Amino acid sequence: MLGVRDLTACDMGTPVWLIRDNIYNYLIDMPKITFISFDGQRRTVEVAAGTTLMRAATDHRVEGIDGDCGGNCACATCHVYIDPVWADRVGARTACEVDMLNLVAELRDTSRLACQIDVDASLDGLIVTTPESQH
Repeated sequence: MLGVRDLTACDMGTPVWLIRDNIYNYLIDMPKITFISFDGQRRTVEVAAGTTLMRAATDHRVEGIDGDCGGNCACATCHVYIDPVWADRVGARTACEVDMLNLVAELRDTSRLACQIDVDASLDGLIVTTPESQH
């Protein structure tokens, strides 16, 4: 299945049925992610598979996630804490992510950069918490 990024990359030679099927899969494959702010406010959003957590947060205007670098793993302003139950499912930190996380004020074992986590169906129900500040 193609992700959100692939839907925008269709060229004129792509069969219509393939585009239709990918759009259908995009629309029905919407895992729910719960963002919890540092003060305990919960916000659950539906996210298209293939979208990063950072893009999901910024698209839904989730407070506490800035994403200043646009998701290029260059700023750490999309720092989040992954609920420990979900830590194994989101995967390990990348080398770039480890470097950027050294810049955050409150680093925890569950700290991740939301721009480095791609949402898929296995993350339906994921819970992430935002730190008090990204700067």
